[in-house]
Amino acid sequence: MKRALSKSEPGGRPPEKFVGAVRRILRPLVRTLIAHGVTFPMLSEILKSVYVETAEKHFALDGEAEPSDSRISLITRVHRKDVRRLRSKQSSNALPLASASLGAQIIAEWTGNSSFTDKKGAPLILPRGAGKPDAPSFDALVASVSKDVRPRAVLDELLRAGVVDQTPEDHVRLIKTAFVAAENFEELLFHYERNLHDHIAAAGSNLEGGAKPFLERSVYYDDLKPESIEALAKLAEEKAMAGLLSVNKSARARSKKDEGAKTANKRFTFGVYFYADDEDER
Repeated sequence: MKRALSKSEPGGRPPEKFVGAVRRILRPLVRTLIAHGVTFPMLSEILKSVYVETAEKHFALDGEAEPSDSRISLITRVHRKDVRRLRSKQSSNALPLASASLGAQIIAEWTGNSSFTDKKGAPLILPRGAGKPDAPSFDALVASVSKDVRPRAVLDELLRAGVVDQTPEDHVRLIKTAFVAAENFEELLFHYERNLHDHIAAAGSNLEGGAKPFLERSVYYDDLKPESIEALAKLAEEKAMAGLLSVNKSARARSKKDEGAKTANKRFTFGVYFYADDEDER
């Protein structure tokens, strides 16, 4: 999708309020970057590359297949030598997009597939193996997602992460409807990357005045006591998980129906978040 450059203030500067908003958005990002050893020179080189890549993909003139080095340099102020260097190495330096873990996929199937939920949509307590042909079981659940791993190994990992427990009858019960392994940096990074990217993309599209605004809403209050924050966090999690489970169930059904269609090339993200801090951290 090609994008037009927005109007700037006199002198070619972006609006002061917009710059202020960007500074605030960057603070938690920079805090995380410093915590993980990403220095300013490293970030500067990353930003150059992203500026060039984004300008090349989204800011070609009408009738252009792609913008020239000169145009990219003009609209990004990245030196032409750097533009040429970065454009020539982008294809070889591209990193693969992270993917969701098997544990997260299994939970999505467990909560979205009617074969593994009761009439109210709640995840069933599953026996380890099927007593009858086609009967729901934990082994069948794992096989519905991947036949390349042993169900026992998956069960051990979910037990370790505190996502499931086992009954004395050797049934498996889902006790958390989200798989977040605190020790698994790659798993946390997947959600960090995808959730922040899509949230910023949705808000940015709305700010640019896209044809159809994306859903992007929040509720915020200040002057609250810690116990109020705790109660609201609990309420938010209950309501949010109910919404996520409902959308997951519908999305899974549509995914199965759309599979193989020529026009099935779209993706979506529906997410929620809760954040609390001292007022001077705003």
